[in-house]
Amino acid sequence: MKIHYPCDRARPRLRSIATLTLAMILAAAGTVRSQPLQIAPGFPEPLTMSGVSGGPNNSGDCGFVAPGPNHVIEVTQDLPHWRIAVQTAGAPSLMIQGPRGRFCVLPANAAAGTVEFSGYGDRGTYTIFVGDRAQGQHPYSLSISQKRVVSPKINTFSHYTLRF
Repeated sequence: MKIHYPCDRARPRLRSIATLTLAMILAAAGTVRSQPLQIAPGFPEPLTMSGVSGGPNNSGDCGFVAPGPNHVIEVTQDLPHWRIAVQTAGAPSLMIQGPRGRFCVLPANAAAGTVEFSGYGDRGTYTIFVGDRAQGQHPYSLSISQKRVVSPKINTFSHYTLRF
């Protein structure tokens, strides 16, 4: 014979309330994460963020990406120059959707773990997906800077031997 007490009925209800509360907290944390990062000329740099590359969605030309953007950036004033760089393992790609359309950036070297996008930054909202062409998932570091990277100078001077 089992005796039921009035407090026994509250326990399942408390579990439901606790589960619902936890779900609401996790949903709110996801909402905070997806709030756009606002930047304008003169932002403190480099801005760095991290996450996990790849995801289940095949973007077609830019590898596999997450169902939603890894980062959302709102450029509040035109940027004369900005550079977005991602360092990760695997076969990274960078898909950026912004005011001038969609861009897919692949590494210069298939074995490279670095992908970079640079140029003029129009005012507007940019959604950034850090993908993986091999359907892998890897931790990544993303940095945003306004500094131009100067490539090493190519010596165009040729050596000539003069014979008399």
